[in-house]
Amino acid sequence: MKKRLLIVEDNARLLRVIAVYLEKAGFQLMTARSGDEAILKLAETIPDLIVSDIMMPGTDGFAFAAFVRSNPRTDLIPIVFLTARDRREDRIKGFRAGVDAYLVKPFEPEELVAVIENILSRISRTHRRVARAVSNPSPDKPPAAPPAAAAQRNPNLDSPLTEAEERVARLVAKTMSNKEIARQLKVSVRTIEMHVSRILAKKSFSNRVEIARFIIQRDASE
Repeated sequence: MKKRLLIVEDNARLLRVIAVYLEKAGFQLMTARSGDEAILKLAETIPDLIVSDIMMPGTDGFAFAAFVRSNPRTDLIPIVFLTARDRREDRIKGFRAGVDAYLVKPFEPEELVAVIENILSRISRTHRRVARAVSNPSPDKPPAAPPAAAAQRNPNLDSPLTEAEERVARLVAKTMSNKEIARQLKVSVRTIEMHVSRILAKKSFSNRVEIARFIIQRDASE
């Protein structure tokens, strides 16, 4: 499955140029002309990575990055700044806002693709290691608490998922976006968002990664 990128750039010509290079590199693209439009896009679909300009009308890149990092639904999405602002203070501000890489215009397309591929590859390795660790816990770890003790720590963990929530949780564990899940289950994106919200509330999870970890761990124990 192609990785989905969200490109945020207010210059229409440059946006087309970036899109051409990244599509040739094999990525699926979403685009936005401002931070405000990008926020609306995120309400519909969660991309695998964001490439964003800084200087944009309305919500600029710094504010947009801060929004992404402050929202538990989007806080793990990697962000690459692609900007004409090359001052040291801007770089520091960008990294403090939570970006993973900072590239300056004019840029080399090959460098942008290499940075994106490196970040996505690292995330993929991390996910595989987490999945293995959950499926094969280390023998020197203390034994897991019995179900009664776990329920006492967090009563919500025993709240069963409905059939619909179970289907959605399993597709989340496959790293599918809300839009992809909605398409597969033939329902609206809003319906999927409501199911995900209910799962998070029932299990006291803070993000989709915890849903995936829960499904993987539960299946491994059965």
